[in-house]
Amino acid sequence: MGAQKKVAAAARVRDDSEDLTRQRLQAIVLADSFTTQFRPITLERPKVLLPLVNIPMIDYTLAWLESAGIEEIFLFCCAHSSLVIDYLEKSEWYSRSNPNLLVRTIVSPKSTSVGDALRYIYEQQTETSQIQGDFVLVSGDTVSNMPLADLIQEHRDRKKKDEKAIMTMVIKKQFRLEIGSDQIFMAVDPLTKQLLHYEEGNARSGDVCLDKSLLNSSNPSVLVCNDMQDCYIDICSPEVLSLFEDNFDYQHLRRHFVNGLLVDDIMGYKIFTHEIQSSFYAARIDNLRSYDMVSKNIIQRWTYPYVPDINFSGNRPLKLGRQGIYRASDSVQSRSADIGASTAIGYGAKIGNGGKIFNSVIGNGCCIGSNVVIQGSYIWNNVTIEDGCEIRNAIVCDGVKIRAGAVLQPGVVLSFNVVVGRDFVVPAFSKVSLLQQPTTEDSDEEMEYAGSSSGTADLLSGVNNLQLESKASELGPDGTGYIWKVCDSAHDEEWKHSVVPIPMDKLADITRAMNDDDIDDESVVPPSGELKSDTDSINTDANDDYGYFEREVEETFLMAIIKDDVDHVIRLINSRRFAYNMASADCAGAVFYSMMRLAVNTPHNSARELYRNATGVITKWKGVLGFYLKQTDEQIEVIMKFEEMCEESAELGPLFAKIVHFLYDKDVVQEDAILRWGEEKAGADECDKVFLNQCEALIQWLKEASEEEEEEEDS
Repeated sequence: MGAQKKVAAAARVRDDSEDLTRQRLQAIVLADSFTTQFRPITLERPKVLLPLVNIPMIDYTLAWLESAGIEEIFLFCCAHSSLVIDYLEKSEWYSRSNPNLLVRTIVSPKSTSVGDALRYIYEQQTETSQIQGDFVLVSGDTVSNMPLADLIQEHRDRKKKDEKAIMTMVIKKQFRLEIGSDQIFMAVDPLTKQLLHYEEGNARSGDVCLDKSLLNSSNPSVLVCNDMQDCYIDICSPEVLSLFEDNFDYQHLRRHFVNGLLVDDIMGYKIFTHEIQSSFYAARIDNLRSYDMVSKNIIQRWTYPYVPDINFSGNRPLKLGRQGIYRASDSVQSRSADIGASTAIGYGAKIGNGGKIFNSVIGNGCCIGSNVVIQGSYIWNNVTIEDGCEIRNAIVCDGVKIRAGAVLQPGVVLSFNVVVGRDFVVPAFSKVSLLQQPTTEDSDEEMEYAGSSSGTADLLSGVNNLQLESKASELGPDGTGYIWKVCDSAHDEEWKHSVVPIPMDKLADITRAMNDDDIDDESVVPPSGELKSDTDSINTDANDDYGYFEREVEETFLMAIIKDDVDHVIRLINSRRFAYNMASADCAGAVFYSMMRLAVNTPHNSARELYRNATGVITKWKGVLGFYLKQTDEQIEVIMKFEEMCEESAELGPLFAKIVHFLYDKDVVQEDAILRWGEEKAGADECDKVFLNQCEALIQWLKEASEEEEEEEDS
């Protein structure tokens, strides 16, 4: 069975409530992704052991499940199972004495899909009865901090009332444009949350048709949405395993199993959805772009308490500094090196003179030479980067050596122990490995290591027998490695599955397509039916949306100002604007918020110094703010945003009038905006006039100046 062979003593589940309360909380974790998205890296190491901000992915999943009250975890391993088991046996998950959590491994080298995995577990279940009842089903690349106990109880309570309710899927409002992943289109009963329709694929690029039978006496209204994220966290009843055993056509969990149940009128099994609150985090890393997104979310602390400065899996915590910079206690940095916002520096890392590193993760034991530029990249463990190298939006695996003057263009992936030659330029989106590229093209359904289910052993044998010929290196005379070729049809899509920021032209095309392809409700709803909007049920609070947008604008602003280029900052903020479909006024408010946050976070010892910080930031970056302040309403939005900030900040509050006056002096906001804001506030309660009263002298002065101008014009 696995690394820990213990006999399960629990009997099979009975249906009475007394037994339900005695059930151990169990989870099945799939340590295989059954995809090729991380090739060539996963030819040498399983995805669940790849570092995510210097901690293996699987540790995030196990730590979350443990904290959520799961008592027993079955970790299913297929390819590279020995590496996974070896890691677990040496980790805190096995070495510590924890009576509250038991981690078991189940190994099946021949499984090539989720369906095969669950069928194998069911076969083992008939012999050992390890799965005692309802269980959580997740992948080992899941990062979450959501609670599970109440959700499991909700599933059990529903099952007691309706024995056909065998699965609950966790979903979450999607606040950003998810590029590189399948678009999800769902139809849900707004009252019961039963899933009625589920479709994967790029729903925005074409029409989505719903069966008219979804609207009937039992479902008088249907909630449709294409802005939901499938978290791939499922609460399952034991029947799920038996259904996979009965249907060998079920390979993919969503495409085959979920859709199979939705169209099966004979068995009548039901799937329900559960939307988690925006305050909780849940995401799966299914490609390089989501790897980049989740890494940034961890650094920005959305995943708390699973963040770099907290020990949650035996990891050595980093120290959190200003601007979201994490450093190991023994890392060595030259005084002339510049470490920018949203960066993590691992243990034993050494950074030479004149280096510039920002928005990146540097692994343990890395040695970085002088005058090296690293931007938006992930440098794993024990990497050597010699002087004068430039690395942008790349992934560099363990043991890689990049010789002096080499350049990694955006989107590059260097697999383990590759050597890049001196002054060599690795082309954008190149994937480089010590292993030669397999000659057989793989379908999108096979495993990380096989061209087909029947060819698994052959391909692995071929990979293991490959001999690297350094003379044939494609990375320069002193380099070592092979650049994998991409078929012509895939070149235009490479950016989607990389850690490269979305190109502006692509983002504009996507935004236009989204606007053009809005579904006309009248074309899909029968005259007698009513298709209610998603605002009637699943939470679409605009404040949540704006909160995410504002946070991302602040992070973008802090990262972009390092380049000291107004146009560059505007381009990056516009990418966030298009992704969230925000108005110019929203951008203006978020940008000004970011500017004032920068002023407050810049060291100061008095109100005078804080005012100097604020005016300095405004003077330097007023071009960015002015780009979004073309209309009076947008200028009023900035004043109102500043008013909100001052209500929450004891430091900024006394400076409100002075800073508004400074904005006027610098032509950031005009006279009409200040006067209109004053008129709107005049009718407010006295408690809401604190900052209006501060500006009384300024407003009076503006009015008098306006009257003098009118008199001069009349004369």
